[in-house]
Amino acid sequence: MNATDSQEPSVAELVRPGVLTQPVYEPGKPIDDVARELGLDPATVLKLASNENPLGASPAGVAAAQRALRQIELYPDGGAVRLRARLADHLGVAPGQVIVGNGSNEILELLGHVFLGPGVEAVMGERAFAVYKLVTLLFGATPVEVPLVDHRHDLDALLAAITERTRLVFLPSPNNPTGTANDAADIVRFARALPPHVIFVFDEAYVEYLDDPADLRPLIAEGRKIICTRTFSKIYGLAGLRLGYGYAPAELTALLNRVRQPFNVNAVALAAGEAALEDAAWVEKSRETNRAGLAQLAAGFERLGLEYIPSVTNFVSVRVGDGAAMFKALQARGVIVRPMGGYGMPEWIRISVGTREQNARVLGELGALVRGEAE
Repeated sequence: MNATDSQEPSVAELVRPGVLTQPVYEPGKPIDDVARELGLDPATVLKLASNENPLGASPAGVAAAQRALRQIELYPDGGAVRLRARLADHLGVAPGQVIVGNGSNEILELLGHVFLGPGVEAVMGERAFAVYKLVTLLFGATPVEVPLVDHRHDLDALLAAITERTRLVFLPSPNNPTGTANDAADIVRFARALPPHVIFVFDEAYVEYLDDPADLRPLIAEGRKIICTRTFSKIYGLAGLRLGYGYAPAELTALLNRVRQPFNVNAVALAAGEAALEDAAWVEKSRETNRAGLAQLAAGFERLGLEYIPSVTNFVSVRVGDGAAMFKALQARGVIVRPMGGYGMPEWIRISVGTREQNARVLGELGALVRGEAE
């Protein structure tokens, strides 16, 4: 049989069921791509689309990464032993309770490998991080999406959505893309109310920006089926290295390690993570910059008469009418933001908090467009 034989199956006919209908995550566009497409100078393009740290990366993390480059001919530590030990000390848990991933996204995927499949359900908020749904669909399981109330997760409704088929319940606090957080005490009560056949996935990607985060470590110490996931991509500024982690009862992390690929995290990321974790001064500087930036953006939106969702993270969602059109108009002016149509919020865009100067620029460009639409 040759390639022109009409009986020969196409590649698409050979794939696993569900792959062809699997949604694809669309990340924010890189600066160079936008500059090339629009004929702009990359140095003038401002990216406020992916919730990155506008100050850059932890200097301690960068220095450690540069040192690690001198030995990149060697395989990394396949068990992330040193970083897990540092994280365990940082969290007050045992090293065996910590798992390290290629971004916290990988840990979400590992949970899918272990717990999801046809006939199984995963419960999540309808406007929560897109990867929860993507992972659920990837493994042939059914996503059960619960509407938010006032842009926050409805914890009672999440509980009510659980059935005997539910295996995972996802809750991010703060939530992306709304920037809101549930009350810490309410989250603890929610975790205690979950039935024993459910794994609670508590996404803490933005936890460092909170003043009073929920602490589920006492519940994990009780042996409850909880895994908390975190990342080095946000406040530590190591997004390009893809480094995340989770902590859970040791029985749960052991199961995830069964399906984890060897050497899943590179040596440069491991070294940078160890150093950045100790860089408390950088974390506090980033928090202070973010607090000021949130206030600056909120004041600017109010001056422009734009509705926004008060945020406790490093981004703000603002209602602009036609979100896709505003995204394109801002991009044409060299400012990259994130349209929210994919989250069922077509009238909104999400803007990452930048430096004072960057915030002023996006507000100026947004204001010019808003005034132009009103004329």
